Amino acid sequence: MQAQKKLINSVDGCVDEALCGLVRASGGLSLLKGHRVVLRSDLDNLRGKVALLSGGGSGHEPAHGGYIGAGMLSAAVAGGVFASPPPTSILAAILSLHNAGASGVLLIVKNYTGDRLNFGLAAEQARNQGIAVDMVIVAEDCAFDQPSKAGRRGLCGTIFIHKLAGALAEEGCSLVQIVSKVTEVLKGLGTLGVSLSPCSVPGCLPSFDLPPGDMELGLGIHGEPGIKRSKVASADEVVKIMIDHMTNPASQSHLPLKSGDSVVLCVNDLGALSYLEMAVVTRASIVCLESRGVVVARVMSGTFMTSLEMAGVSLTLMRADQETVRLFDAKTSAPAWPNLSSVRVSGRSCIADPPVMSTRPQDSTHSEGPLSPLMQKALVKVCATLLEKQEELNSLDRASGDGDCGNTHTQAAKAIQEWLQGHVVPGCPGQLLSVLAGLVQEKMGGSSGALYSLFLTAAAGHVTEGRSDAAAWANAMHAGTQAMRRYGGADPGDRTMLDALCPAVDELMKLTTVPPAAQMSVLQAAVQKAASGAEATRLLQARAGRASYIAADRVTLPDPGAVAVAAILKAVVETLEGQK
Repeated sequence: MQAQKKLINSVDGCVDEALCGLVRASGGLSLLKGHRVVLRSDLDNLRGKVALLSGGGSGHEPAHGGYIGAGMLSAAVAGGVFASPPPTSILAAILSLHNAGASGVLLIVKNYTGDRLNFGLAAEQARNQGIAVDMVIVAEDCAFDQPSKAGRRGLCGTIFIHKLAGALAEEGCSLVQIVSKVTEVLKGLGTLGVSLSPCSVPGCLPSFDLPPGDMELGLGIHGEPGIKRSKVASADEVVKIMIDHMTNPASQSHLPLKSGDSVVLCVNDLGALSYLEMAVVTRASIVCLESRGVVVARVMSGTFMTSLEMAGVSLTLMRADQETVRLFDAKTSAPAWPNLSSVRVSGRSCIADPPVMSTRPQDSTHSEGPLSPLMQKALVKVCATLLEKQEELNSLDRASGDGDCGNTHTQAAKAIQEWLQGHVVPGCPGQLLSVLAGLVQEKMGGSSGALYSLFLTAAAGHVTEGRSDAAAWANAMHAGTQAMRRYGGADPGDRTMLDALCPAVDELMKLTTVPPAAQMSVLQAAVQKAASGAEATRLLQARAGRASYIAADRVTLPDPGAVAVAAILKAVVETLEGQK
């Protein structure tokens, strides 16, 4: 097994370069020379106020440097990846804050032995120099029913303490007042994580082995073992398992939570979940809590405290009274803190009424006219032709796409057949084209459905019951083709359906000038032009559509969309020939 690939320059330099990147990108941050310490750039604004210092091992970004700013941390100390920072750097940070005029310094520390020792040592050294220092330990992990002597681990709930303490400090509260408030809040704070994959420290093998399809409940943010492995379940099931475990009174680590309680929820991406997955888990978490009678006051969902590239999520719940919510809502300039709504989540109506839509053309009642029988015959023949060509079109599409071109055309044909069984064909050709546009838009799907619907919608306005001669139909075909080119972005020569349609339409435009006796010849020539154009696509390089992503030497068959267009046009003209 090899070490995981990382987009870094070197193992030894990645932490320092990451801190440099953070500071260079954030105008409100500075680096303390000679230390892995990030500071607020406006330290003068700390004069007379309590300063907040946190930190820990790197690899948990955006924690903790991303939470530095007015209303949150004053500074953060970084260690190596998953390694506690050294006491000398912690002390240097404390001295920098004290020298800026801070009235005291509060250390916010996650409950890991290395962090407790190193921050504790620096605190004692600072006290010996006459600096007012206090330390709050965050230990809100709900994983273990019977925690060891080391106690519960500090996890993503730490950033809630950053936020509340930061708001209090910004308001001018004393060190004693801040410690008192956050100590009380800690009693109603709990976090639990679940992982779908391990993570790996740069230059090292994965921290643990997790077979595909398995998940681990209750692991730590450094890849420490959890409490249970099981098969990956649905998001709803996983969330229920997590909240059940977090609030189980039989566990010494549980978060007491009852119906009527108000909470702030944090759904934290441990590093590699997609935004889509995170939104699904967020919904599941809100629904699960509300089903228990818990009021969700606020939700933050995103990437707040990671474990490198671990695929997983943690849920943090904080019982929140009105004052806690007020502090949580207070403004901060910290770059990693999200721009959250200050509206209560539970009880808010979040569904908007849709606009009143006009009746779908395919649902309208139409009157028959002289052209209705002929147009119906043409539609029946087109549908039969597309059904016959289903496998041929699929086969052509497998060479250059996803192999479903025949299926999508069959869906359109069946939708039209079903509509014909319950409706009369309107005497107005434009109305019929609008009906067909609605049917293919709804039933055909994909880009083909959109293109055909564009064509039919644009063409519909050019043919009416009183204006349905050959010239009008030619202009309608031309308008439809231009709409496809304008919105689809393709042109003749790009190996698309336009390579059959455009030559045919160019030929059909002769209908605007030729005498009636020559019209059938023009129609037959248009069919030939469409067939030739479709066949010629086997020699063209795809420059639009899905086939454009495939190597040219692998695309040697005709374009299925062009073949379908040629077949449709042929079916229509054959119907007209039968009327002669």
